[in-house]
Amino acid sequence: MYTLIIANKNYSTWSLRPWLLMTQLEIPFEEVLIPFGSPDWHKNPSPTGQVPCLSDQQKDGSVIAVWDSLAITEYVADDYPQVWPQDKKAKAWARCATAEMHSGFHTLRSICTNNIGLRIDISAKTEPALLKDISRIEQLWIEGLDTFGGSFLAGEQFSAVDAFFAPIAFRFQTYGIKLSDKAANYADFLRNQPAMQNWYQASLAETWRDEPHEADARNAGPWIQDLRAI
Repeated sequence: MYTLIIANKNYSTWSLRPWLLMTQLEIPFEEVLIPFGSPDWHKNPSPTGQVPCLSDQQKDGSVIAVWDSLAITEYVADDYPQVWPQDKKAKAWARCATAEMHSGFHTLRSICTNNIGLRIDISAKTEPALLKDISRIEQLWIEGLDTFGGSFLAGEQFSAVDAFFAPIAFRFQTYGIKLSDKAANYADFLRNQPAMQNWYQASLAETWRDEPHEADARNAGPWIQDLRAI
């Protein structure tokens, strides 16, 4: 049985990816949420001290710890092949797009910090690198949808590539980023998946605040709306 250690759902994009992947694909796991800055943070078995971390209890009582969202994805795929598309071309594209998301888009990550419950005005942000990141994500989404002809990025079935872009769909909502019709429709479609709605509602219900994340959100731009529970 897998145990997935995650942090605040309102903030933690890296936690969302494997959580969504396993929830959407109905892969059994136990969720353990440790808030950022919590005294229980030391209970996280990751050697990096970061989330997410997957613990896999073995029959002999030993535990395999897997850290990093992409490593977790590949580990789970060993037991559940549906993590990736089964078509060879779609699988290759999905892996490339997932890896690009995992290692890239640094300007978008920096300026548009993840805070699901806020609506923030970034109309004053016109950095070319930010616009380039947004354009590249649109390009990838449209390429996947057009090439494989499904509702998800690599075909008709949800897979890891959708899970890895899921936090971007929330970021675009937070910052009111305008997209082309096809990209906007995919973002809406992804946000409306039951597992995504589950995560979204849990994010809004969280009452704890982590000051470093809050400071990043204040630096991003004026807050238009705060939908989070008090």
